[in-house]
Amino acid sequence: MGRPSAPLALLAAAAVTLTGCSADTQSPRPVAATTAAGSPAVTDPVALESAYEKVIAGVLPSIVQINTESGLGSGVVYDTSGHIVTNAHVVGDARRFQVSLASGGAPRQARLVASFPLGDLAVIKVDDPSGLRPATFGDSSKLRVGQIVLAMGNPLGLGSSVTDGIVSALGRTVTEPSEAGSPGATITNAIQTSAAINPGNSGGALVNLAGEVIGIPTLAATVPELGGGAAPGIGFAIPSNTATDIAGQIVKSGEVTNTRRAALGVTVRTLAGPDGRPSGVGVVEVSPDGGAARAGIQPGDVIVSINGTEVPTTQALSELLATLDPGDEAKVEVLRSDGSTTTVTVTLGELSTDPPG
Repeated sequence: MGRPSAPLALLAAAAVTLTGCSADTQSPRPVAATTAAGSPAVTDPVALESAYEKVIAGVLPSIVQINTESGLGSGVVYDTSGHIVTNAHVVGDARRFQVSLASGGAPRQARLVASFPLGDLAVIKVDDPSGLRPATFGDSSKLRVGQIVLAMGNPLGLGSSVTDGIVSALGRTVTEPSEAGSPGATITNAIQTSAAINPGNSGGALVNLAGEVIGIPTLAATVPELGGGAAPGIGFAIPSNTATDIAGQIVKSGEVTNTRRAALGVTVRTLAGPDGRPSGVGVVEVSPDGGAARAGIQPGDVIVSINGTEVPTTQALSELLATLDPGDEAKVEVLRSDGSTTTVTVTLGELSTDPPG
């Protein structure tokens, strides 16, 4: 269940990639004082230690371990009915799971309610919800860089493990690699944290000192030049506001009814130039009722840029669209098959749960 690497950025002249942080039981892969609103301002070391202990004791009972036939990950108890929020890459193609509580006892059986691979979120439901303690989810829009956070989960199967760090950055857009059965996920407004995230942490909780879950740890960075080893202190979490929005839709309707993601209404693929490097995004199909069709984009066109930003790959296109909203107007530069270029205005639609673009 470990994720293959995907290009992210350059860091200190070394390429950095992202991997998911669920643990493959066959071959685990490395993946790579201000507090949150409502948290006490702690300056005394003993008081800070006490605050850590209080938060850990309060939140850990809400963090579970999820096992499938191929691996393990973590989850956060969402409600008293037995719904648990986790990552889509943790559940993979599985439909049934074993869930172990932090309080111990025999593993409980659970089933998949729905998975949202495009946002790397899923909800499962425990058959026996007795004794489950729902976590308290905070408002991730109120986070500030520098706030202390704790990552809770089951790294490498070491149940109820906790690491600490800070919110390193906000508003990141990161893309996970695609793999068999998964289109990959583009995470918008991702929280970057220095709290250590390891295989098995996926789907767990990033928690503030108020004891609120403010993110779902999902990705960590690795450095290919260092043999794929972890890039220390660079991890990413899905904001709690995104997680609760998607989980709420799944619990209510059994599926994601509003992705809140913008879409052009096209099916695309990355094209290679004469030098073998990505040269643009080729349009393979156009949805008849989509914004691209209404703007005159046709199969065979090559999307070169959006709002002046070049999009040489489908990943670049997905990441840019993730920063826009359905209903926005986008200036799309396209290269026609006759060699001419034109710029059209596309009113963006809503990304469906199935196709890319």
